[in-house]
Amino acid sequence: MLEFDEYKVWLNNFKPQLETLKASLGLDQAARELDLLQSQSAAPGFWDDPDKAQKTQQRIKALQDKIENQAKRERSWSDLVTLCEMGNEEEDASLLPELSEGCRALEEDVESARLATLLTGEYDNANAILTFHAGAGGTEAQDWAQMLFRMYTRWAERHGFTCETVDYLEGDEAGLKSATIMITGENAYGFLRGENGVHRLVRVSPFDANARRQTSFAALEVMPEIPDDVEVDIRPEDVEMQVFRSSGAGGQHINKTSSAVRLIHKPTGIVVSSQQERSQFQNRDTCMRMLRSKLVELQMQAHAEKISDLKGVQMKIEWGSQIRSYVFMPYQLVKDTRTGYETANINSVMDGDLDGFINAYLSCEATGNWVEK
Repeated sequence: MLEFDEYKVWLNNFKPQLETLKASLGLDQAARELDLLQSQSAAPGFWDDPDKAQKTQQRIKALQDKIENQAKRERSWSDLVTLCEMGNEEEDASLLPELSEGCRALEEDVESARLATLLTGEYDNANAILTFHAGAGGTEAQDWAQMLFRMYTRWAERHGFTCETVDYLEGDEAGLKSATIMITGENAYGFLRGENGVHRLVRVSPFDANARRQTSFAALEVMPEIPDDVEVDIRPEDVEMQVFRSSGAGGQHINKTSSAVRLIHKPTGIVVSSQQERSQFQNRDTCMRMLRSKLVELQMQAHAEKISDLKGVQMKIEWGSQIRSYVFMPYQLVKDTRTGYETANINSVMDGDLDGFINAYLSCEATGNWVEK
């Protein structure tokens, strides 16, 4: 059948892209590193340093995933070729929808992996620290911030990343005022750094008895987790430490002691807080890691001439400053104002399907073809 012949031609033409991707991923080097790390993990005394051991285990998983994902792509290509031959031989048109979907999924997967090879920034392979801030508008904006919080945690789960809540300040009636999460996984920051900015929501308010349409805003800050070996000059006298009782989930213990910690960096006005751990010492350590990340991000912005003072970019969480709009009513549409990428499948997006937006951002960054405002 002609259709099967056309798909087989497409697959044969597509194979060089698989081979190019394989070379770009550096799988031979990844396999050698994996063997070395697995040998180290099997050695006596490996767990004597739990922090180092945990990082080694995370690296092992990342390398295993990289190698296995490429193997899956190659198996998928072979299966599709076999499906073409089977359909042609039996002249079974019922196989065409499966073949069409398989080719589409393979093409999208290869494109996503190809874009990941573009993540060559200094901290692109780092874990990501995401901080959510509700805009003006009370409960409406706080509920929207919580919806974004769920969207990004679902994205992390879809990609097999771990997601840990570092700080969470509940809203007055619903949602959240602010929250911070740590997403751990290879290239987490590289994928998510383009999500930094103001996100706009348009919907019929569930909190309005008259069911009027409302516009809400929330801001997202995305920072890399800075490795311990990166030098960041933080003088003890520049940091003010405050302790308070945790307000998030955690049972009775979490509210009995003032274990939560807030650090204020006096020269910049940066404030970070953590209440995830049971001990004040552990929360202070988490705060110091976040403060290091914010200060390095500030240096990166200053180097790019994106800030004019020590306190950095102060995003206005309001109309005209958004990077993306999420419209639930009167129609359904999610559109990125920088790349022009859009989709009407808003429910899928809110459930963490953000790869289209992330890939579009990386493509525009690589080519410079941004939407003109």
